[in-house]
Amino acid sequence: MNPDITILYDTIRWEEKALLEAGIKNNINIQMVDCKKVAVDLEKKPEDYGIVIQRCVSYYRNLHSTAALEGLGVKVINCLNTGIFAGNKLFTHMLLKKSGVPTPNATVAFSKEAALEALDKQGYPRVIKPTVGSWGRLISKLNDRDSAEGIIESRENMYPIYQIHYLEEFVKRPPRDIRAIMVGDKIVAAIYRTSGNGNWKTNMALGGIAQECKVTPEMEEMCIKAKNAVQGDIVGVDLMESDDKGLVVHEVNNTTEYKNTVRVCGVDIPSLMLNYALGFRK
Repeated sequence: MNPDITILYDTIRWEEKALLEAGIKNNINIQMVDCKKVAVDLEKKPEDYGIVIQRCVSYYRNLHSTAALEGLGVKVINCLNTGIFAGNKLFTHMLLKKSGVPTPNATVAFSKEAALEALDKQGYPRVIKPTVGSWGRLISKLNDRDSAEGIIESRENMYPIYQIHYLEEFVKRPPRDIRAIMVGDKIVAAIYRTSGNGNWKTNMALGGIAQECKVTPEMEEMCIKAKNAVQGDIVGVDLMESDDKGLVVHEVNNTTEYKNTVRVCGVDIPSLMLNYALGFRK
């Protein structure tokens, strides 16, 4: 029997297991496919995948498998454009601004010298981020020129993507941010992620603590705009409560993690994702 939905993954996490369990519970025929074992013949229609929910952790495997399947007529959630746009902080920032979504102030510099000059003009602290990356990796707070020189110098010897210096304001805010899970045009659940162990980063992978966040109409409207800006279907939107600007969006997540959101909020996000995907069946 052909699958209703294929979960395309390269690492089995809690989220992928939860999707399979939700399929069993809801009588949805789920096919689990390890992307590392897939070879797609680009000259002919692939075997029946049903609707594909893209869950590959690898940025490049995610993009290229989506491109291959989508190009052959398979419906993939999220689409290739979402993977490209949401996977790059600079691309996301520009699209959010075009859509009227408040964001932290940011600068992009294309050499060490240009980055240091911008920092001298704009002042410290600033946050330097890789344009492509996740889980808070290679994100550093630059407190002064000495720290900036050392960190940027180290990046100059890395893979070329890390030589694009994305510099973001250090937002004055409560020691937390918000992760909102969007399924279609609705926030199905949201959490505060509070810094753990005094860390200014709030990523759960770095010890952040999750608490339920009440969704407001303002937040939902902002998240709908953010989702649409990157052409997403199911995304995680990360927001901060700026002392100066109010809510600002600093990231949109393509293959969002939702384990802690389910745990804290008690919302059956996997079932909501599957039922939403089924709406695309022809």
